[in-house]
Amino acid sequence: MKGYIFGYSFLNPCLKSPYFSLLHVLLIQIQLAFSSPDVLILPLRTQEIPSGSFPRSPNKLPFHHNVSLAVSLTVGTPPQNVSMVLDTGSELSWLHCNNTRYSYPNAFDPNLSSSYKPVTCSSPTCVNRTRDFTIPVSCDNNSLCHATLSYADASSSEGNLASDQFFIGSSEISGLIFGCMDSVFSSSSDEDGKNTGLMGMNRGSLSFVSQMGFPKFSYCISGADFSGLLLLGDADLPWLLPLNYTPLIQMTTPLPYFDRVAYTVQLEGIKVSDKLLPIPRSVFVPDHTGAGQTMVDSGTQFTFLLGPAYAALRTEFLNQTASILKVLEDQNFVFQGAMDLCYRVPQNQSRLPQLPAVSLVFRGAEMSVSGDRLLYRAPGEVRGIDSAYVIGHHHQQNVWMEFDLERSRIGMAQVRCDLAGQRFGVGL
Repeated sequence: MKGYIFGYSFLNPCLKSPYFSLLHVLLIQIQLAFSSPDVLILPLRTQEIPSGSFPRSPNKLPFHHNVSLAVSLTVGTPPQNVSMVLDTGSELSWLHCNNTRYSYPNAFDPNLSSSYKPVTCSSPTCVNRTRDFTIPVSCDNNSLCHATLSYADASSSEGNLASDQFFIGSSEISGLIFGCMDSVFSSSSDEDGKNTGLMGMNRGSLSFVSQMGFPKFSYCISGADFSGLLLLGDADLPWLLPLNYTPLIQMTTPLPYFDRVAYTVQLEGIKVSDKLLPIPRSVFVPDHTGAGQTMVDSGTQFTFLLGPAYAALRTEFLNQTASILKVLEDQNFVFQGAMDLCYRVPQNQSRLPQLPAVSLVFRGAEMSVSGDRLLYRAPGEVRGIDSAYVIGHHHQQNVWMEFDLERSRIGMAQVRCDLAGQRFGVGL
C-alpha cells in the first residue's frame, strides 16, 4: 500500500542539551515599511534555505528547513548595505568584515567607514559589558578586544569588537557595538554569503535591542505563507486581543548551564487536548547547575523537551491518536536521528483526521499547537514508495509574540498575522 510516513517531532529525547528551547521556523527577508522616532514596523518575507546549508554537530539535529529573520539596513559613513539575521537567542551582533577567509559579496568594509572605531582591551565596554559572553573575550596583538562566539548548530565566528553608525530607515543608532568578524565557520559559505551577519536580540547589555533602547519588540508570523511583521518599540494596538503574559525568569547567581540573558520562561505543564499530563513540576525547574531552563529562541527550529516530559507527551499522544493514525511499525526507523514516533497514512488521503492539540502551559500564559501546525513534511525522505512527514514545526504561527524588556515578560495572543500586517499597512 502506498502511504506517507508521519513522525512526531514536537519533542526530542535525543537532544544532548541542558535546556528546553521554544522556537519558530521561517527564513524571512525584512524591508522597511514605516518608521517613527518611537516605533519601527517592518514586513517579513519568506525565503527557503536549502537542505544541507547549515553545520552539523553530533548532539544537534540536521533539520532541512532552518529559519532566520533577516533585516536589511545600512552601516557606516558613508552607509554600506548589510543584511543581518535576527536572533533572540544571542547577544553580540556581528558582521562579516572584508578580510574574512571566504569571499562574501555582502561583507562590511570597515576601511571605507570614517565612523568605524575598534574597541580596545582596556575600554569599559570590553572589561565590563562582555561578562555574559559564553566564551570570555581576549586581547589581540594590537590591544583590541577580541571575541569568539559559538552557536548550538556548531557554527562559530571570531573577530574584534568595534562601534559604528547603524541606520534602520530614518532611525540612526550612533556608536553601536558589534563584532567585526574575520573568521566565520559554517558548512555552507554560499548560504552565509546571502547575509552580512547576525543581529543579537537577547537581554544582554550589548544586544542590538538593548543598545537601541526600545522597551519592547514584537513579531507575528502568518500561518498561511509564513510572511508577517516585526515591530520594534511600543505601539498602541487597541485591536489586538489582550496579551497573556508570562514573566521572564531572573537568575542573579551565576550557574554553569544557565544563560542569564536568554528569554527564559517557566514551563509549568503540557496538555494533550485538554488533558494536563501527570508530569512532576520539578521536571520543569532548572537544577542546581542551571540545566533545564526553558528559553524562547528565534534561531532554533523545533521544540525540544527533556526525557521525562518527552516520554509523557509521547505516550499520551499515541493513546489519543490510536484510532485515527496508524503507527509505522519499524522499531529501527528514527527520522533524522531523533524523531522516533512515526505514522503511516495512505498516499491518496488528501486530508488528515483532526489531531489533538498540544499546549505548552507557562506561568500566566499558554501556547497551543493544533491542526496543520502540528505537521511538518520532510521532502526527500523516501522509504520504498513512501515519503516522510514529521509532526512539529511552526509553533508560533499566528501568535503575536511580544518581548517586553521593560517589564521583563513575554506576551502571547492568538491573531491572524496576515490581517495584523494589513492594519499596519504592511502588504503580506
